[in-house]
Amino acid sequence: MKKIEAIIKPFKLDEVREALSEVGVAGLTVTEVKGFGRQKGHTELYRGAEYVVDFLPKIKIELVVAEETVETAIEAIIKAARTGKIGDGKIFVMPVEQIVRIRTGETNESAI
Repeated sequence: MKKIEAIIKPFKLDEVREALSEVGVAGLTVTEVKGFGRQKGHTELYRGAEYVVDFLPKIKIELVVAEETVETAIEAIIKAARTGKIGDGKIFVMPVEQIVRIRTGETNESAI
């Protein structure tokens, strides 16, 4: 099993969720986050004064999938989240040692 974390632009969330649903991903967790990469933020004008916004709003999606689903899920995220512009985001893949469904006590593959 693998955990996939994807950082994407907020307006791409619905497209990514639909793409993951189409490839059979049953559940995911979404968190509103802030950060920056190569974008380094941007400047804005407020009441005539310029100020720097260092951290940009992003969405972090977390999901756990079976080994054989990892590449399909990654491809779905890339296809749905890509705009071709800087700041499209990143995907991180990590191993998962154990899963336990709290309600039923199911473990690992049956708990996904």
